[in-house]
Amino acid sequence: MGFNVLGLSDDMERVYRALVGMPRCTAADIAEACGMAAPASGRLLSALVRDGLAVRSAGRPPRFSAAAPDVAVGALIQDRERQLGEARALVQRLNETHREATRISHPDMAAELLTDREDISEAVHRLTTGARREVCAFDRPPYVDRPGSNLDAQLERQRTGVAHRVIYDREAVAWPGRLQADIVPSIRAGEQARVRPELPLKLVISDSRAAIIPFSLAPGGQSAAYLIHRSPMLVALQSLFEAQWERAIPLDDTAQPPAGSAPAGPGEPRQPDAETRTLLTLLASGLTDAAIARTQGWSTRTTQRRIHRLMTELGTATRFQTGLAAARRGWL
Repeated sequence: MGFNVLGLSDDMERVYRALVGMPRCTAADIAEACGMAAPASGRLLSALVRDGLAVRSAGRPPRFSAAAPDVAVGALIQDRERQLGEARALVQRLNETHREATRISHPDMAAELLTDREDISEAVHRLTTGARREVCAFDRPPYVDRPGSNLDAQLERQRTGVAHRVIYDREAVAWPGRLQADIVPSIRAGEQARVRPELPLKLVISDSRAAIIPFSLAPGGQSAAYLIHRSPMLVALQSLFEAQWERAIPLDDTAQPPAGSAPAGPGEPRQPDAETRTLLTLLASGLTDAAIARTQGWSTRTTQRRIHRLMTELGTATRFQTGLAAARRGWL
């Protein structure tokens, strides 16, 4: 395959290749080198000049030189890439129109099966960027895109007033670097975040108008997904989200104690500092000592020592009792 993919004919390519090695040559020179008639070579040289692949010098007879291939052919490649990009965008718009038309003509079609990773990523992007009121989500591994890769876009949506309610699975919170690099910045920008020890599925709901869920949570199951339109199925997913939301433990940005809190007076139990609140939240979400250590950048031994100190302060013997005691004190 040569330059014909760029719109050049075989004869134009042959003349250009010859011209590259024969600067300042005439049409007759090229005709002899390429084994063609001089009028034909003249027309092809004029076409190369028109397309920016050659330059003509004044004089009789005119002489021709090839433009630098990296510049001239590179420009053709860039132009073709631009055209292909426009074609892809047109296909995407037509595809969305086709999906919507199909759904309208088949109102019983409550779900679409997406079987391409790019289609899934595009559907999630379309749901989140198209939201005008609220995005609700279950966040848990496995992931199609790198966790946190959409942070900037989410922060921008939150600045425009789109609410985000996200329930994180404990494995999502324990994902290395995820808490401080992604979850906490989202919370500080206004995200309402909660955590559950385990979520039943991955889920994104946009404005109560559409949702997306994976085909399966088994290995490789994220390579297919269902796009759910307005239907009883969507209502059921919304109800599932709200039920999990009520049971989930709130996550805060772990940066400050509660607003308006005052230092404990003599004989009063102290208010927990930021690290203690973080530790309690992670304990309540069911993270193991090793997972908490990874999340906070502590050693496992340091994590166990802090948990033991907290249990001693609260007078508890188990993690469950610690959570209850902390809740009674208003620490959770």
